[in-house]
Amino acid sequence: MASNDSDRGAEPIPSAIKILIAGGFGAGKTTLVGSVSEISPLSTEELMTEASLDVDDTSGVEQKTTTTVALDFGRITINDDLVLYLFGTPGQQRFWFMWDELALGSLGAVVLADTRRLETCFPSVDFFERRSIPFIVAVNCFDGAHRYESDEVREALSISSGVPVVLCDARMRESGKEVLLTLVQHVAAAVSATV
Repeated sequence: MASNDSDRGAEPIPSAIKILIAGGFGAGKTTLVGSVSEISPLSTEELMTEASLDVDDTSGVEQKTTTTVALDFGRITINDDLVLYLFGTPGQQRFWFMWDELALGSLGAVVLADTRRLETCFPSVDFFERRSIPFIVAVNCFDGAHRYESDEVREALSISSGVPVVLCDARMRESGKEVLLTLVQHVAAAVSATV
């Protein structure tokens, strides 16, 4: 006699949502994924070597000694019905060829911005705009960096008023959760507007 899941009392499988965390080199993507993930995050951080000196632009983040060479991965359970899977993209231009693959099936993206090197997040903004992938901008407020209002960042990046810009601290779990919640709400509002 055939049985089904309800016969075994199996738990329902929650819906899975894929979210990208993008941004320039050193913006804090690995930190954000690690701070909000409920599992030990997968990280592909590697030590930078002299071979990358003429390839990678480290101006403004000279103290950084590691870089993501593939992706970061983490997970956060919102409730019994919803799980977010986080994929952090590599920030350096030589790894951008991976972004199309990482973006497949994603609900949306967070562009993490570093106001000390704001120009490094333009490629991420362009990438998601060209592919009509919904995104928000999260400004990672580094210690000691000048603080800008979200409207100032919006103007500097020339993004539309419909794209949320939020301030955050990528090191803090609650702050990272607020960023993800803002993205999910932004996507839900966009979907509702088209129905």
